[in-house]
Amino acid sequence: MDLVLSYSPPLNKKCSPLVLKDEEDVAALLASRSDSTCKIPLGVIVEPTEVCAYEKSSQESSDDTDGSHDGFRDNYFDVDYCDSEPTDVGSSRQKLPVFQNVERTENDNGASVTQPTEGNPYVGVHCCSLLNRNANHCQATYVVIGEQVAPQYVGVEKGPGPKGVQTFARTKLGAQISYYKAWRGRKHAHTLIRGSPKQSFHILPSYFHMLEKLNPGTVTRIEVDGESRFKYLFLAFGVAIRGFRYMRKVVGIDGTFLKGQYWGVLLVATAQDGNGQCYPLAWGIVDSENKDAWTWFLTKLKEVIGDTDELALISDRAPSIKKSISTVFEKAHHGACAWHVAQNIKNKFKCADIMGSYWSAVNGYRCEDFAGYMTEISHRYPRVAAYLENEVGFEKWSRCHYLGLRYNITTTNMVESLNSIRIVAMAITAPLTPSRESEFRPRFAQSNGRHTLQLNPVTYHVKGGELEGVVDIFNKTCTCKEFYIDKLPCVHAIAAAHHAQVSFYSLVSPYYTK
Repeated sequence: MDLVLSYSPPLNKKCSPLVLKDEEDVAALLASRSDSTCKIPLGVIVEPTEVCAYEKSSQESSDDTDGSHDGFRDNYFDVDYCDSEPTDVGSSRQKLPVFQNVERTENDNGASVTQPTEGNPYVGVHCCSLLNRNANHCQATYVVIGEQVAPQYVGVEKGPGPKGVQTFARTKLGAQISYYKAWRGRKHAHTLIRGSPKQSFHILPSYFHMLEKLNPGTVTRIEVDGESRFKYLFLAFGVAIRGFRYMRKVVGIDGTFLKGQYWGVLLVATAQDGNGQCYPLAWGIVDSENKDAWTWFLTKLKEVIGDTDELALISDRAPSIKKSISTVFEKAHHGACAWHVAQNIKNKFKCADIMGSYWSAVNGYRCEDFAGYMTEISHRYPRVAAYLENEVGFEKWSRCHYLGLRYNITTTNMVESLNSIRIVAMAITAPLTPSRESEFRPRFAQSNGRHTLQLNPVTYHVKGGELEGVVDIFNKTCTCKEFYIDKLPCVHAIAAAHHAQVSFYSLVSPYYTK
């Protein structure tokens, strides 16, 4: 049987595997140790017998009389022989070389001797060339780096980035590694601490089961394809569902791409609390933003929040969303995000200078004011005016023409932090949320200079300022339309409440109270 000697040659040398057929080949191998073109490192393996090099003592070298060992004696190696299996029936056994692992010790007389050991012992002194000790050294693998840096990702939200891993490897491990290897090491550390994406998908059913068990009212759904592979996901916490009863019935829906191993799109449905902060309502994960995915997500959302005339859904103008909303929600009103419409205008018509008039038209409470802004837009950019009226529709983006109630919510930009604001809100005693309370202070100051005339027990005519208003404090309306749309007392309503000796806080919608 031929023996193939497997080894790793230096990076700058090309060596072919060596085949040992007889003792002459072994002698040639031993002599090759002095050949600088192909040096065999320590710890080589020969199949089917194990071959390991070891350092030979000078005493053992002097006792060696076999000329075939001269090559190894010069390089401080020793050779032993063992019997191999016959290569075929009837053939005799051959003597094959076996390199043994040994360790150097001293005997009772103080002489240096070597003894065989089990396995390949760790050698603390590097014997490889300095040319090989670089950022891509085989021992400084991303797995080793990840295992060493993994504790720094326990109990933290982010942890060190790739450059931080490079610094860690240089200062703590004494190794210079590339940015790519640091990135892979960081990724491996994340896997060790948080598990792999595949493991996360595998435990989703168990995770959703525990959510429903420990959070009453929580709604979870997992959709799979015909081969039982993950397709869609829906999650709405019970506490968010119950809290939505006290929110303004305006829901913004949007999607964003996921950057994980399996890609996909994250769909989010959010509302806004009385302080103007984001109120997460439901999440979904789908393959892409297509009609089937949006229809499935909105169907599950409808099971959570219902479908009423009071409900308003705000989104961008993606055709898949528009078709899905019209299919799933029969009573709710759909509005377009004014910010997305503005971006379309700037990209399509290259007229950023008209944005001031556009936003004034978006936020106008009275149709008379809206008509004036649209006239200005049509005179300067007739194509923009035609686009807003015919392609988008006034009722989709204009507050005064909207068919339902969207309050002062004109965009889908509802993602704001809740924690710091809510901590402050717990420390104040005002009946309104902090942002609404600060909004009323200048209004209250402006109302002091208005002249109020009572027309009947519930109707008041408020004069003064740029605009007069007729207020009905019973039906909570004003001719300026601000009181009716936002459900917050305008300057005229505050003046009328003061004249009627009624607290204007009683005119505020419960959505804005603490």
